Amino acid sequence: MTARTTATTPSKAGTTAPEAGATAPEAGTTAPEAAATGKDAILLAARRAFTQRPYAEVTIRGIAADAGVSASLVVKHFGRKEELFNTVADFGPAAEELFDAPLDALGRHMVLTLVRRRREQKGDPLLRVVFSLGNHDERSLLRDRFHEQVTARLTARLPGRERALRAELIAGHLIGLGATLSLHREGAGSHATPEHLADLYAPALQSLVVR
Repeated sequence: MTARTTATTPSKAGTTAPEAGATAPEAGTTAPEAAATGKDAILLAARRAFTQRPYAEVTIRGIAADAGVSASLVVKHFGRKEELFNTVADFGPAAEELFDAPLDALGRHMVLTLVRRRREQKGDPLLRVVFSLGNHDERSLLRDRFHEQVTARLTARLPGRERALRAELIAGHLIGLGATLSLHREGAGSHATPEHLADLYAPALQSLVVR
C-alpha cells in the first residue's frame, strides 16, 4: 500500500447506524463554539480508536460514546467510518504548521508548535503514528502517510548531505517529545512554558536541520 491510496480500509467493516439527534450545547456556550468543541472531541476519540484497535472493531457509535456526543453528530462532521479514518490518517495539516519557519529557526519553531498544539487541542499532532506498528492495512496507511507528509516533506526542505537520515531523526525527536509529555502528564514538563521547553530541546533539533 502506498501513502496515496485512499479509502482502502476493509469494506466488510460496516458503520453502525447513527443515533437520533445531536448533543445540545452546554449552558452559556454558543452553538458554533459547541460544534467546534464536539468536532475536536470526535477527532481525538477517533485517533484513539483507530490507532489502538483494528479497523473492524471500531464503530461510529463507540467513537461517539468516547467523545461524549451522539453518533449522528459524528456522521454530520465526518461522514462514514471510512472517511473518518482517512481524516485521522492525514498528517498534512500538522506538518504544515510544524515546518512553517525559516531554516535558521526551524528547530525552535517545531518544539513550540508541538507543545502549544498539545496544550491547546489536548492532543499530539504526530504521536498517533507510534500505534501504527502492526500489519493491518489501516496501520500501514498511517505509516505511509507519515512518511510522505512528514518525513519526506522535511527531507525536501533540509539542505546539505544525509537529508533523509536527518529528517528521520528530527521526526523521531518530535515523536519522542510528545511521548515524554504524554508519559509524564503531571510531571515537570507539564508546568514548563513552551519557551523553556524549546530552550532545552530545540538545540538538538536545530543541529540536525543545518549541518
